[in-house]
Amino acid sequence: MCTSIVSNRNKTMIGWNLDILDMEYQVVAEDDRVYIAIKDEKEGWLPLFGANHRGDFVAMPTCWPHDARSNPVSGTEPNIINLDIELLLENKTLQDIKQIAETSDITSVPGVTFQSQLSDHDGNVLQIVPGQGCNYIEKPKYSIMTNFSPFKGMTETHPWMGADRYETAINMLDSAKDDFDVTECFEVLKAVSQTVCPTVVSMVFDVEENAVYWCENREWGRIEKHHMNESERR
Repeated sequence: MCTSIVSNRNKTMIGWNLDILDMEYQVVAEDDRVYIAIKDEKEGWLPLFGANHRGDFVAMPTCWPHDARSNPVSGTEPNIINLDIELLLENKTLQDIKQIAETSDITSVPGVTFQSQLSDHDGNVLQIVPGQGCNYIEKPKYSIMTNFSPFKGMTETHPWMGADRYETAINMLDSAKDDFDVTECFEVLKAVSQTVCPTVVSMVFDVEENAVYWCENREWGRIEKHHMNESERR
């Protein structure tokens, strides 16, 4: 499942709910990034979601239902997981990823369509759905991604597609004030949090402050904060 939001008002605020079942995760706070790593049986701990001190944020919800067009064909196509990690680790910029997505056939892993909502320091948003395409939105007032394809909308349904979460987030962000901040962002994440496929991490990135806030397992009264080093921001 999962919910990703980007809000551009007085500040650029990023919100992310990671909803997973039966997977090991850990939140890692470093000088230049804060991310959620997922343990893969073959690859070990993979840094898949989070922020870096350059101002990028990587959110990667699963897309339901699975679309076979996202499956690898030759194995040489750019893979969305690798691209997201490259952005998070600052090996590529959002504009680099945009160029690749616009000129190449992006794939996911066999049998699962992962999609991305990526953003940069300026609040620009890049949405990628392997096998379907990409959307680049220059500093939108807000952008939301749950678990259905922005290219298909509600034309295909699945119990975990998150249409209800999407509508809830739209209603809250539509009525948000210009001073929308960390507290309000957590309120949106709280409203769209899940228990069946549980929300294990809720993360907010205040881009201007270069600070990441998060709580685990919907413990909204126990929010942690990490301020990233800005000395090398570029």
